[in-house]
Amino acid sequence: MSTLHIGFIGTGRIASAIIAGLSSRKETTLLGFDRDPEALRPLASAYGLTPCTSPAELAKGSTVIILAVKPYQIQEVLDELRPSLSPSHLLVSVAAGISTEFIRENTSDETRVIRVMPNTPAFFGEGMSALCRGKNATTRDSDIVSSLLGAIGRVALLEESQMDAATALSGSGPAYMFHILASLAEGGVQCGLTREQALLLGAQTMLGAARMVLNGDKSPEELIRQVTTPGGTTEAGLKVMDERNIRATLVDAVAAAATRSRELGQ
Repeated sequence: MSTLHIGFIGTGRIASAIIAGLSSRKETTLLGFDRDPEALRPLASAYGLTPCTSPAELAKGSTVIILAVKPYQIQEVLDELRPSLSPSHLLVSVAAGISTEFIRENTSDETRVIRVMPNTPAFFGEGMSALCRGKNATTRDSDIVSSLLGAIGRVALLEESQMDAATALSGSGPAYMFHILASLAEGGVQCGLTREQALLLGAQTMLGAARMVLNGDKSPEELIRQVTTPGGTTEAGLKVMDERNIRATLVDAVAAAATRSRELGQ
């Protein structure tokens, strides 16, 4: 297998997680460009990333270019990058809400683009990355990117029409989980636990419940029925959640985030 040269434009939290995950892969070299050159130093030291002084220099040394910048920065980055691109480059965007067509229209008709939405648990190898292929991207392109992202967690190949929903659910989802966890822990504290005890009990329970869904063959609804005894403690808690319509609140939260993702791409 030939060496894969991967360049990162932008080295924030998500890019750093991907870099960390890829650093141990054989036959992979990592390059990076950031508006703040100092941001590259720890990545170069820890993961062997080669710092670049411009997008043009990065493009010269890369075959896969990961655009890890904020949505409002994407136009400026593409303007700088465009003169240095060739048909051999594969662009991978992690900018929320930015379509593959926008990137292609602002670079070249021939540009191959993969759009990706990872999330922050990637830092611990437990990320969830959704990806879709742009107009010119091939199955081989998506296979390459899926393999790379497999170093930081699980990967789902979606249609581009589904990417705003994925952004809302798995991209923003860790924040929802933290909010729920903090609320459950507060309930534990009010019932007599210390905060440390409550966070441990709540976090491990959340982790275990997620693994039961991922590693089993039962739906969340089936698993709820298994743990709920008529007249028991679980039923008492679920009754309150139903009365407060927690399900509808969470559904609405995902819908609001998806709407915002679409707005960012307009």
